[in-house]
Amino acid sequence: MLVREYTDADLSALLAMHRAQGFEYPFPDLHDPIFVSKLVLEDQRSQPVMAALARLTCEIYLLVDPQSGTPRERYARLLELHRAGAADLRARGLDDAHAWLPPRIAQRFGRRLQQLGWLRDDAWTPYCKRLR
Repeated sequence: MLVREYTDADLSALLAMHRAQGFEYPFPDLHDPIFVSKLVLEDQRSQPVMAALARLTCEIYLLVDPQSGTPRERYARLLELHRAGAADLRARGLDDAHAWLPPRIAQRFGRRLQQLGWLRDDAWTPYCKRLR
């Protein structure tokens, strides 16, 4: 077995693997610079049989002074920061952003996020691999 960098010659094999798995998401654009790692594992015949494709994503942290302003003023500030933050992330080439809410605020603040177009994504089960 050999693990190596992806090349364009691997595309048809990866497309076939994607189709065979039957997951309901489109095959990613591997030329997008947001893919920072593209590794292919070859079998003994030098044929790609597995690939690990790592795409950057973004985790949002919101810091708020709870004593500054009224709730209405804080919400207006959130709206302005949300608009500017989304534009900034798009300009940097990011496709999405994620927020993990502490349980004590998840229900209430989650409704605010949904009003701003965020989706509660329970369709896929998240896992995390700590690298440091």
